[in-house]
Amino acid sequence: MSQLIAIEEEGERLDESELISMITLLIFAGHETTSNLIATGSMMLFDHPEQLDQLKANLHLVPTAVEELLRFNGPSTSVGPRFAKEDLELAGQSIKKGDMLLVMVKSANRDEEKFSNSDELDITRDVHRHLAFGFGMHMCLGAPLARVEGDIAFTTLLNRLPNLRLSIPPEEVNWQFSLSSQGLESLPVSF
Repeated sequence: MSQLIAIEEEGERLDESELISMITLLIFAGHETTSNLIATGSMMLFDHPEQLDQLKANLHLVPTAVEELLRFNGPSTSVGPRFAKEDLELAGQSIKKGDMLLVMVKSANRDEEKFSNSDELDITRDVHRHLAFGFGMHMCLGAPLARVEGDIAFTTLLNRLPNLRLSIPPEEVNWQFSLSSQGLESLPVSF
């Protein structure tokens, strides 16, 4: 953020409204989504104790587990609208050039043609190109940092708190949903 402010003060590329917008984006994208990845990922592991036990037994699986947690139930539910560049038919649906399309990341990441047994959490799954961070020109710039943060968080949690467990019944966990993201209000744990 300091570099963005310095650029703005030098009068180069960002005016004040662009600077505020960029800082807001960095705070949201760089904090909230990663926090949601860690909390939601932990919840998914509590819901799948055999996967949690496997991960505890082999922390070298953490990077693979993070990718699977992002695919299985990552923090982003959808991405901004896209517009058809040409007329086409998709799954029997006619789409006209210029039509607005909403990409539902959650649905795409459960595509059975792309991921076998896609409704199952498998921390050993070799995930190739899930859409949790977008794709192409819409790829999240913070994806490499989020992956590292996830790796560090889960490795540290499981190293330091090997008896980590949910301290309330799973049905009492409160979720927060919006059109583009999801997360937990809180995640009460014991260790």
